[in-house]
Amino acid sequence: MKDPYEILGVARGASADELQKAYRKLAKKLHPDLNPGDKTAEERFKQVAGAYDLLSDPEKRRRFDSGEIDASGAERPRERYYRDYASAATNGSPYENPSGFADFAQNDDFLAELLRRQARQARQAPGADVHYRLAVDFLDAINGANRRLTLPDGGSIDVNIPPGVREGQILRLRGKGAPSRGEGPPGDALVEIEIKPHRYFTLQGDDILLDLPVTIQEAALGGSVRVPTPSGSVIMTIPKGSNSGTTLRLKGKGAARRGGGNGDQLVKLKVMLPSEPNAELNEFLSKWAPGPNDNPRRDM
Repeated sequence: MKDPYEILGVARGASADELQKAYRKLAKKLHPDLNPGDKTAEERFKQVAGAYDLLSDPEKRRRFDSGEIDASGAERPRERYYRDYASAATNGSPYENPSGFADFAQNDDFLAELLRRQARQARQAPGADVHYRLAVDFLDAINGANRRLTLPDGGSIDVNIPPGVREGQILRLRGKGAPSRGEGPPGDALVEIEIKPHRYFTLQGDDILLDLPVTIQEAALGGSVRVPTPSGSVIMTIPKGSNSGTTLRLKGKGAARRGGGNGDQLVKLKVMLPSEPNAELNEFLSKWAPGPNDNPRRDM
């Protein structure tokens, strides 16, 4: 830190009035509200405030002049920045009283009013936002639901889960956060959604994926089968001659899209042999000879 006398531009023997006059002049010139976006002016303002804080206190000035403390003021209170004046006002500081701005008010009502306004804004500032995580079932995430979130302090808040909520999405609950330290409104609760895996549904973008086991007969001859979806079972037609890996599409049975509408449900067929040996099927297959075009490995 530079010499505080140099920062204020005064001689070492300057009187208290000369210090105050130099401070008011520099504060008005360098105040961040009068120099928006000027980082250099903001830094100089902090230096000026720190220098005046040290030299305007007779005991601190005496100790500095006698070499008991250095220019950085290791033992002095931290530098006062204009936001600190506002913050201090919410805690009952003398600056809450207009007379606390006497250094500015004598000949600088405009700058004093800036600091008073900042003090009012600090008192009216909202409370802090509070972050939580909420694990929800897959079907609740797709269809929407109302769930209760238990808080660390034993309280709870109700969370409305909109249809189509996504993993990692944050829901904002207005006014459910920490209370204000002053007269402002409480902050918000930010609830991050974690979706539990489902035993047979998975989500891919806006589409829902499902592996559906089918019999050899259903795959070969086709037919109608019942298929589960997040909103309930539906009847789906399997085309004749379907193979494992054939994917069928159920329009509009996927997750809600942000722009409106829904994705689809993609049903991937898995042809399954009987779980128990079947003599009739084995006899049929032993007499059936695949044709030259029926070799599934002909292109390998």
